[in-house]
Amino acid sequence: MSLWTKFAGAATAAAVAGAAVLTTGVAVRAETVLTYAEASPNRGARAKALNWFADEIAKRSNGDLKIEFQWGGALFDAKSALKGIGDGVADMGSVIAAYVPKQMHALAVADLPLGNPDGWVGMRATYDIALKNEALKASFDKQNVGFVAAFSTSAVQIACKGDAIRTVEDIKGKKVRGIGAYGKVFKDFGANMVRMSIYKAYQGLDTGLIDCSQGYTYAIRALKQYEVSDSLTIFDWGQIGAFVMFGNKDSLAALSDSQRAVLREVSGEFADHYGAMLEKANTAAEKAFTDGIDGRKVEIIRLEASERAKLLEASKKYVSEWVSKANDNGMPGDAVLAEYQGLIAKYQTERDEKGYPWAR
Repeated sequence: MSLWTKFAGAATAAAVAGAAVLTTGVAVRAETVLTYAEASPNRGARAKALNWFADEIAKRSNGDLKIEFQWGGALFDAKSALKGIGDGVADMGSVIAAYVPKQMHALAVADLPLGNPDGWVGMRATYDIALKNEALKASFDKQNVGFVAAFSTSAVQIACKGDAIRTVEDIKGKKVRGIGAYGKVFKDFGANMVRMSIYKAYQGLDTGLIDCSQGYTYAIRALKQYEVSDSLTIFDWGQIGAFVMFGNKDSLAALSDSQRAVLREVSGEFADHYGAMLEKANTAAEKAFTDGIDGRKVEIIRLEASERAKLLEASKKYVSEWVSKANDNGMPGDAVLAEYQGLIAKYQTERDEKGYPWAR
């Protein structure tokens, strides 16, 4: 149920309550409930972070603003999320730019393989540029959505069933689920690419439709893909950072000033909270795969630095391709890329000098 339907019910309740006040002197306060569409199940680090987000908003607004989740793609799948939110099917939701590359090309600067695998650094940089950069904000406006907060997948890795990937040469001939520039590089190294969302990769690995799936250590555990995987190769290549919370513009505009302030306050803290959870979840998942989980062990393979360098070198042309497409679409691609890289450097320096916020 969208905010508007809830408002209608609240308005009716308020009218009845108003009449009741005349006779009882007791006021009844209506609350605003935003529906949030999420394609993943209610488990794992990201689900915990979303629940924290909702709990904090309810607490800090004294119950005046609440979020109601629709998990597991109940309202629409991940590829339909942008349209669903823009159309008001949900008031808020999670959007992966790689699934809507034409509409979210500007935001996809956060997906580029720039050699930064640090989820906290990526989220802080994406939050800043999505909130302040005019080119990105204009692209959001076209879809009738407003930016709320940034996720990160954390570092891009790959889970495989059967033969593992130990060098980039091992990619050749494998059926791979991959997205964004990472998927293009897999193809350049000889992979046969299969279009599939991460939420369907379990079935793909199980049935042999794919041999390997681009993934992220904590997510492989949360989606139980370890049940159908034999190995996990740690690339630490980059991350999918163009993965954000959007709100329907009309729903966001209907919030009161105090509600909007609470939403922005909690959104601003989300990267720090989720960054801590990601670090803990990735470490725990890797240990579980090594020690054994649900009766299975997953071999952990760390790509050599020389092999990782090959991936980064092969990625450069797709960074240039992103800039060219941005320029062709009337967006200052070079300037946006430079701004994003500057933000990455800023937060890398903060991390190196001060440590992570949760460890200070």
